[in-house]
Amino acid sequence: MILQRHPKLNPKRIKDKNLNTDNYFGQEVLVPANNGYVAISLAIALILNFLPLQDDLSILRPDFVAITVAYWSINHPHKMGMSVAFGMGLLMDVGSASILGQHALAYCVTVYLTLVFGRRLRLFSLIQQAPQIGLILFMMQIVIVLIAISNDSNLPGWQYFLASVTGALLWVPASFLLSIPLKQKPDPDAL
Repeated sequence: MILQRHPKLNPKRIKDKNLNTDNYFGQEVLVPANNGYVAISLAIALILNFLPLQDDLSILRPDFVAITVAYWSINHPHKMGMSVAFGMGLLMDVGSASILGQHALAYCVTVYLTLVFGRRLRLFSLIQQAPQIGLILFMMQIVIVLIAISNDSNLPGWQYFLASVTGALLWVPASFLLSIPLKQKPDPDAL
């Protein structure tokens, strides 16, 4: 019995109108990130998470550490691993006086999801990545809520999940700011 290809699965017939390969190959190549720059960006994100805000504004504050961890995990996966995310999560747990390991597990889930979907995410522009990052941040918040509920905490209201929306909206400017030092300098000797 000879196996034949299904006519609908013919690669010549499969064309995705939303995925333009010219956009992918036309993307700017970034310089590899320095370990010090990654550490400084994570420290700044941790400081931004700990800044005191009014109760009304604190609901809208995205998790800057999660956004930064997701950025490094997508764009430079060799610089961001589970151990770094776990360590940042423990720092976040200690600083916010929450259940030890709650943010650590949530950040590890974030790294896992960005590593799984990282290759696909790199195909899209930053604006197209934002809703997918919002979904990853939402999954991270669900992990935090499940851990809190398992320790007899109250279920938060729907406003708690607004941080995922603001995190998705912040994805484009945060990615742009983190990539500025990584852009290649123009060669003065080039024609």
